[in-house]
Amino acid sequence: MRMPITLTDAQTLRHQLHDAGKQLVFTNGVFDLLHVGHLDYLEKARQLGDALLVAINDDDSTRAYKGVGRPLVPASERARLLTALAPVDGVLLFADATADALLKAIQPHIYCKGGDYTPETLPEYDTVQAYGGTVKLIDYLPNHSTTRLIQKIKALPD
Repeated sequence: MRMPITLTDAQTLRHQLHDAGKQLVFTNGVFDLLHVGHLDYLEKARQLGDALLVAINDDDSTRAYKGVGRPLVPASERARLLTALAPVDGVLLFADATADALLKAIQPHIYCKGGDYTPETLPEYDTVQAYGGTVKLIDYLPNHSTTRLIQKIKALPD
């Protein structure tokens, strides 16, 4: 499953893995201006299970979350880039502020988010707990973020 996938595709993959005794890992985010910090995070997430699905915020939800001028890279291009990465088994787009609806529908075995969250601050924590999933928080690669990259670009001389 290398192309952007549908919710039905994601649910099918989850059931196939579960029936085979394997684990589906799921994460979500914007993934704007893909960089090595993203890759490091996705590699660590993939190591937690047998397949990794990544849901990315569509352009409207990214704008609502990150502000004017974002995303820098359109959702279709972000999806294509993520789909090409070895740790990623499938990419979905979503329009909501949180991944709650996708988590309820797919029920991945493991839900990953960055280490800047805690169980108390993670909006989807209760949803994952309710269906019996596991939440894993993954440390970020220090000094690697899209915001930091944008700041470096802005600081370049004209």
